[in-house]
Amino acid sequence: MNWILLSLLSAIFIGGYDLCTKHAVRGNAVLPVLFLGNLCSASIWIALLLLQRANPGLLPDIFSVPALDAHQHALLALKSFIVSGAWLCTYFAVKHLPVSLAVPVRATAPLWTLAGAAVVLAERPSLQQTAGIFVTLASLVLLSIAGRNEGVHFHRDKWIGWLFLGTILNSISALYDKYLLGQVGFTASTVQAWFSIYLATFFLPVAIMWKWRLWQRQEFHWRWSIPLNSLMLLTADFLYFTALHHPRALVSVVSCLRGGGALVSFTGGLMLFHEQGNKRKFAAVFGILSGIALIILGRNAK
Repeated sequence: MNWILLSLLSAIFIGGYDLCTKHAVRGNAVLPVLFLGNLCSASIWIALLLLQRANPGLLPDIFSVPALDAHQHALLALKSFIVSGAWLCTYFAVKHLPVSLAVPVRATAPLWTLAGAAVVLAERPSLQQTAGIFVTLASLVLLSIAGRNEGVHFHRDKWIGWLFLGTILNSISALYDKYLLGQVGFTASTVQAWFSIYLATFFLPVAIMWKWRLWQRQEFHWRWSIPLNSLMLLTADFLYFTALHHPRALVSVVSCLRGGGALVSFTGGLMLFHEQGNKRKFAAVFGILSGIALIILGRNAK
């Protein structure tokens, strides 16, 4: 399937994931939500791995996960370590910020990914694609500035700081994804399977410490959005990894298109959580759509 289309489909599911995340952590303890959500993802892949070992050839090749050596496992464990730090920052930030602001700020990750891809991977998008990337990013920044009307001041709100730290870590993760899928040659299923398993493993001791009340904490309430959050992310990431595995895929463009999931989150934030909307926000959303259109049309301009 076309890597542009895969990226756009991933954006839709990542938008749904963001809405489920907000529902899961709103007025709820964050750490058990993180652990249980990742446990759901890991359980699905563990079941698929056991099925593959018990009956080779039963599963389609797209879900096949080959045996790995210790070095390969270490590479995937590093991926999970980076993401665990990013998620700790962003989950706490999303809990305390309106989702129609938090998600667009987080979606500025392509700005850092674009810079990193240009320096580290020597990627060169076409002129039209570059224009589309910057239109999208400028629109996301405009959407973030609109948060002042909701009492969120970026220069002194600590959760904005957490959000930007998580965003930078997500950008590093995106560049590392391209390395794992492009240069190392891992398949999408291999990265997602072991990434999910290691991520749940990393969050297990944190969840245990939370359970033992080693610090002052909020109570946890089970919500249907926790497993749905996991399924949304599994689908979004599988589409994303498959897109990156394409030899012509540019991580800067894929990441920017994936950031279009902010449109889904923005709409859901207004409709489901009754967050504020204004002309500046809607203008920014139009800008995001325009930027994505430029990126898609610019594919043939290379």
